[in-house]
Amino acid sequence: MATNRNYGTGRRKSSVARVYIMPGTGKITVNKRSIDEYFGLETLKTIVRQPLVATQNEGKLDVLVNVCGGGTTGQAGAIRHGLSCTFARWTATSDRF
Repeated sequence: MATNRNYGTGRRKSSVARVYIMPGTGKITVNKRSIDEYFGLETLKTIVRQPLVATQNEGKLDVLVNVCGGGTTGQAGAIRHGLSCTFARWTATSDRF
């Protein structure tokens, strides 16, 4: 079964995030946990969701993230950067979902 998903890498300070987007219901999974379990502060969740809101894809795509290094603020910023890179690559190609 082939999965149609796009990939991007984001970095901030000493954090690195590998971000995958795929068609879905808007579920965001960070290191095999939901975003609510992983990030306690609403501001960090908002930082992660910014690219989805800006591209009007909130609730349309599932996001799978593997992030390591740094603190929670750096990790949230790395995820945001990874999502932005993923969307940039996604819009540059014609293989949209």
